Amino acid sequence: MAQDGKRRRIGIIGFGHLGQYLTEMIEAEGQQYGFELAFVWNRNQRKMEGKVRKELQLEDLNKFVARCADLIVEVAHPQIIKEFGEEFLKHADCMVGSPTAFAEQEVDTKCREAARRYGHTLYIPSGALWGAEDIQKMANRGTLKALKVTMSKHPDSFMLRGELQELKERVKGQRAVLYDGPVRNLCPLAPNNVNTMAAAAMAGHNLGFEQVQGCLVADPSLLNFHIVDIEVTGPVNKSSGHEFRVKTSRKNPAPRGEVTGMATYSSFWSSVLTISFRSTPGHKTERGLHFLRVSIEWSLHIGNVSIHQSCTDTALLFRLLNSSLACQQMEMITRRYWKNALCQY
Repeated sequence: MAQDGKRRRIGIIGFGHLGQYLTEMIEAEGQQYGFELAFVWNRNQRKMEGKVRKELQLEDLNKFVARCADLIVEVAHPQIIKEFGEEFLKHADCMVGSPTAFAEQEVDTKCREAARRYGHTLYIPSGALWGAEDIQKMANRGTLKALKVTMSKHPDSFMLRGELQELKERVKGQRAVLYDGPVRNLCPLAPNNVNTMAAAAMAGHNLGFEQVQGCLVADPSLLNFHIVDIEVTGPVNKSSGHEFRVKTSRKNPAPRGEVTGMATYSSFWSSVLTISFRSTPGHKTERGLHFLRVSIEWSLHIGNVSIHQSCTDTALLFRLLNSSLACQQMEMITRRYWKNALCQY
């Protein structure tokens, strides 16, 4: 791991739109936050030509150890975590952008055990899962009784397999529910599309992949947005007999055909920043599985309902840095987040 006075080294696995965005952000702004790129890997090496410095390109993922990464960020495909997740966690912290991999119990168990055994942290970014921390708190207390995530997108934004792909073709041109059932069964059929649902199953761990419900809706009218609706059911009040319920709806700008919504990019960048600052000297991070809070940018985007939480997160990030430079960074970042909030919504 990075020591005091040394930059934290980050490896990026996957060079699709999200991987490119994170790579560019680290190259452009990493120095001011005390971290740098260790490597970038992509299955198709030619995609990185002219975009990633040659010395940073990792040709063989089996040789990642030689690059001495402190944090490995996976934004490629769940198969990467199935094959390499345990090995990654023997040598570095790991932020998993494809948590559908953990729908396979063996993968989940091996990665958690590796994190504990080798003293590293397995991070799950909340991404598009609004309210992840509250869901996790309810699960910890055993008060989470039901959880359902409904994702509605244009059909072209779904990358499906098997029977779901066949169904999507049959209902082409009309709004249709493609799936409604346990998240565990859905993950292998839509591994690139339902990471939000997989994150929900991990946050709501008392229910897990078997009991957390997922619903996929193909809607041709959604040309500019992805919509994620989350329904949380809690305990019944003994005196009134009324049930606790929360429902949120997240409308994420996304061009037709895009798998990842625009707000998710900045959400992942916030997660990288959060991890990096939690790893600064003097701050103790709990090893094992760690679920990252909803991003600062997204909290600000949706308005007053979560301003207090986002300010708490900001304080957490910058309380760790005792310098005038840190104060300047906090002022600059807070201003940029508010600018994004005002311009985008």
